[in-house]
Order: sequence, then structure tokens, then C-alpha cells
Amino acid sequence: MNDLNTTYDIVIIGGGATGCGAAVDAASRGYKTLLVEQYDFGKGTSSRSTKLVHGGVRYLAQGNIKLVREALAERGRLLKNAPHVTGTQPFVVPVFSLWEKFYYSVGLKVYDILSGKLSLGKTQLLSRKKTIELLPALNPAKLVGGILYYDGQFNDAELCIDLVHTAERYGATVMNYTKAVGLIKEKGIIVGVELADTLQAGARDQATSGSEHRTSVPAPQKVSCKTVINATGVFTDAVLQMDDPNADTLVYPSQGIHLVIDAKHFKGTNALMIPKTDDGRVLFAVPWQGKVVVGTTDTHVDHIEAEPLPLAEEIIFLLDHFNRYCNAQLTKADVLSVFVGLRPLVKAAGTNVSSMLSRDHTLVVSPSKMVTITGGKWTTYRKMAEDAVNNAVFIGRLEGGKSAAKLNKKSKSSDKSVERKCITKDLPIGDLGDSQKLAEQLLKEAPSLGAHLFQEVKKISSSDGADHSVGAYAIRAVDVVVAARCKYVKTVEDFLARRNRLLFLDARAAIEIAPAVAAILQKELHWSNEQREEQVQSFIQLAQQYIIQ
Repeated sequence: MNDLNTTYDIVIIGGGATGCGAAVDAASRGYKTLLVEQYDFGKGTSSRSTKLVHGGVRYLAQGNIKLVREALAERGRLLKNAPHVTGTQPFVVPVFSLWEKFYYSVGLKVYDILSGKLSLGKTQLLSRKKTIELLPALNPAKLVGGILYYDGQFNDAELCIDLVHTAERYGATVMNYTKAVGLIKEKGIIVGVELADTLQAGARDQATSGSEHRTSVPAPQKVSCKTVINATGVFTDAVLQMDDPNADTLVYPSQGIHLVIDAKHFKGTNALMIPKTDDGRVLFAVPWQGKVVVGTTDTHVDHIEAEPLPLAEEIIFLLDHFNRYCNAQLTKADVLSVFVGLRPLVKAAGTNVSSMLSRDHTLVVSPSKMVTITGGKWTTYRKMAEDAVNNAVFIGRLEGGKSAAKLNKKSKSSDKSVERKCITKDLPIGDLGDSQKLAEQLLKEAPSLGAHLFQEVKKISSSDGADHSVGAYAIRAVDVVVAARCKYVKTVEDFLARRNRLLFLDARAAIEIAPAVAAILQKELHWSNEQREEQVQSFIQLAQQYIIQ
């Protein structure tokens, strides 16, 4: 583990969207920041989204204008601050009656108005013919027309890593595979955190199983801090109850699955949005990374798992709805990968229907002065992080907080402390090309690293009906080396699931390439042959869960 013989201003538990965002916010204000994540950065919900940066059309229909306006503003900031992992995606809403055309067009024009100067494009009414032209996979039966609107799209896991890079660039200490296992208190107030290395502990157990002389697992390492932010998503309640065993549960977890299919089943560059399915959800079919993501569901679950599994009824629901609106008749065999995420929805009185729960975020300050932030969605991660850090600075009485700045203005003290304001609204996100520079340097030193481990030609059909190659989705040996040296990769899964998205795009292909990836990581991470083989087998076992049997 890293050297932790220091006192941090803020320790952030949870390396997903909000936790990584909070690390960027705190570090860029000049606070000494530690970010810890028990698995890999973005391992949970934050890598399993629908890949959309959006204001939330459905929330508009629910009357939550505040959430939509805030999300649209954050959408614009994110596309500006991270253009390398974000983009604009056109959507088409098919309508099947004149009333639907009027109703949804009015709603989407309001969506445009709320986005103001940060609008991504003007909403347009479409004829029946134009709708079919833009969505060639659409079933034209009973179709009246459509509406074209624009939203954002992104690579969620890649953005998560870019946030980690940014936090580190501003001086934060960042650690994946490090679990907060205890909170140290004085007079009921948190003054430190106990940390355990989850990766090494797991490897140690495997290496010594069956041995007469098992090595003992080292005691957790302790780190001092002035305040703690709990940003653990669906694991929020576990940390709350580590702080107070009698704490009430806050999170009402909801499961959403996505099916990934070949682009031949849904040709073109426009996405499909069905505003209301049988259970009141929005259904998407979105081109992404040369494939198409179909989702999602909204199912309450009682058990929280690091690798949640899709339910049979969820798979059938998505296949049935896709087939209802599109010409292709998908079967389970057409699904290249299925991935599942758990949403940390916040409990609300009067409803037990997860699709009706607010996607707004909730902030709680415990008597121990731990700040808990949960709920929300990827699009609003920056605002959630800002709120969390503002509260942590205030309750931790950190230098540069608002209370300190006000006190300083009233006094004649020579202390020059000034308020440290949030600067993330306009802060560029990423590693500023360091990874690319390393890749170029490595290729000069060893051109063989440019060899492809995996390559897939991507084709689209043009208006003349012919297929044309438009590029390739490829993994090179150098990509694996750079990920190990610059992008916090410690397992085969880290690379194939989150630094490269092959597990999410085609689980069978990911299984095929896993041994080659493991062989490169073995050299970079100094694994034994046994560790390399264990990594391969562990990944194959995981990837099988992404394949519909």
C-alpha cells in the first residue's frame, strides 16, 4: 500500500462517479485528499450506465423541472470539460398518434428551452417517411411520424479513470483495491480510517490455501483525517452502519440491465427512444462503440452484489420491447453481452415502485461528522461532488471554508486565509495526453507492441445498400502496457471491462483474448505463472455471467 503516514483533510470512501468527482473537487481546492475504493475505480454502477449524459426526459414528464434544469447544465459542462470521452447523440422518438406527436414535441421543446445556451441541437418534428429514413430498423406499422432531439453520450468507465487522473494531478492520493474497514473516533467524532488491501489479501489467501503454514493477514493500516465523505453508492448503508450500527437504511437499490447487440440489427447512427414502456420506463436503443446498447429495466432488489446478475424476466422484457418496435426479431442468441448495474435510489415515503423514486441526490451528515452523498446520476456527479465537499469543509472546519473566510473578514488578524471555492465547473478532465505520449514512446522503442491482440472491422450500410468499412475496433499490446503503467490496472478484468470495454461489447471475444492480456500483465505486474493462470480463470468465470445461456 502507499505511504499513508500523514493526516488528510478529507478521506473519500468510494471510487465511482461521485467519489472520483469529490476527489477532483477537494484536491483542486488545495485540500489534502485521499480516495479509496474497495474494488477497481468504476467497478460498480459507474461503469454500467446507459452511456448517456442527459437531463432526463422522463423526469420532465414527472414535473421535476429543477432536476432537469440542473442536469442539462451539468451535461453542457461535462461535454465541454471532457470532449475526448463525450459527444452528441441524435435521438428519434417514434410516435403512433397525432396526440403523441403533439405531447412529446411540446415536452422536448421545453427540454431545449431548459438547456438554454448549452443546447446540443434543435428539436425537429419528423414526417413518417423521414422517421423511417433516420431509423431504418423501426417497424413502420401504425407509425405517424417522429421527433428528433439531441442528448449527450459518453464512455462512463473511461471518464471515471480520467477523473482519477485529474484528482491525482492536483495532488490527491488515489488507491483502488483498498477498503475502509473501520472508522477511528475520538469523543464520537471520526478522526481516522482503517484501510485494508483487498487485492493482496485475496491473493494471499489463494496462495496459502491448503498450506500448513498460512501467512497471517496484516492488520489494517490506519490513516488520520479531519473529515470523511461516504460516496459508496449502493454500499452506502454498509458504511453508515460501520459508523453507527443502529443507523437507518437510506438506499433502495434498483437493478437495471442492458443488452448489447450487433449493429446489423439496428443500422444507422441515430438512437431510438420509447418514452413509456409497459412498466413506465424509458426504452433506449443507442449506438455505442460500434455496437448497440438496449436498455433498461428498473427492478427493486433486496441483495447488493458487486456483480449483480440479470433476471430472466428482465431479459425477456427488453427483447420483447425491442422486437415490438423494430423489424429485427432478436433472440437470446443475438445478445453479445448483458451487463447489470444497481442504482442507489433513496427511499421515499409512500412508494415502493423504484421507477417512481427521484433521481435527485441526498446528502446526510452523521453525528460523527461523516458526510454521506448518494442518489443522483452520472450527469450530475460534479454538482453532487461540490455539495459533498462544501459540507465536508464546513463540518471539518477546514482552512479556507466559508466560515473561516467570514471570520477572517470580521477580524483584524494577520491570517491571510481565504475561501477555497469550487473550480470544477470549468476544469478540464483527463491525463492531458500522458498516456498517449507513453504509447508513442513505447512504440518507438518496441514496434512489436503495436501488434493487434484483437481487431474487429466495423461496417455500415450506405444509401446504395453496400457495406463499407469505416474503421476498426482494436486492442494492441501497447494498450495493455500503458493501462498497467498509467491507468491503475491491477487485474485482467480491470483492463477488459473498464480500460477497454470489450467485456461489455462482446463477452465471448473478451474470453478469447484474456490469456493474451494476462501474459502482458504478468510481465508488467510481476505475476507468477500461477497468478497469471488464476487471473485468466477468474476473468473467464466472470465473463460467463455476461453471456445469456
